[in-house]
Amino acid sequence: MQAIKKQIPNLITLLNLFSGCVALVFATQDNFEWAFYFVCLGIFFDFFDGFFARLFKVSSPLGLQLDSLADMVTSGVVPGYVMYAMLSKAQVEITASVLFPYLGFVVTLGSCYRLANFNIDTRQTDSFIGLPTPANALFILSLPLVLQYSDSLMALEMLTSQWVLLGLILGSAYILNAEIPLFSLKLKKFTLKDNIIQIVFLLFSFLLVLFFHFAGIPLLILFYVLLSVVNNQWIKK
Repeated sequence: MQAIKKQIPNLITLLNLFSGCVALVFATQDNFEWAFYFVCLGIFFDFFDGFFARLFKVSSPLGLQLDSLADMVTSGVVPGYVMYAMLSKAQVEITASVLFPYLGFVVTLGSCYRLANFNIDTRQTDSFIGLPTPANALFILSLPLVLQYSDSLMALEMLTSQWVLLGLILGSAYILNAEIPLFSLKLKKFTLKDNIIQIVFLLFSFLLVLFFHFAGIPLLILFYVLLSVVNNQWIKK
């Protein structure tokens, strides 16, 4: 029985990887909505593999490595390809070079560095330093959907601009690895006082998505970073 319990978190991690592979197939077919849904499914599995590992007390170095390898596909390769695809279709403002869209994979490189660093950084046990790759993936996967479903001319102009997309790519690679402490959504203690910031964030996130739909996702990621910065300043006081 213990041997079976030990493999359950690893199986959930592999489901994360499988979801990322399916999302990549949809992204290559320009079906960004289903790519988004499968990335969300992968992130769901990513959250619960650690939960069950702690529940069954079967955390292992193998599980840690599997988790990062799965995240590399779901939250690294897929968003990198999405940025590549968006750059390929963007208005030509900087260069018409066929090589320019490949800069989208700078997101993948930044994600890889962040995941490798996470595995050896002992400071990130209860919180994060730099934006977690799943949050970054949600941000990027939402962009083509905002472009697809938004009636805003400003959104259309921004998300079809090479300059804006390049800025998002570079900003993404930076914030993934920035020395900015960010709170974790994982509940370590089941008291209101210890989880107040997580509860505020989840409630506000629900409202953003409810009222703004896909456009609410980039907003909630920005809110997550800003709320973390404010929380850091509050703790220092």
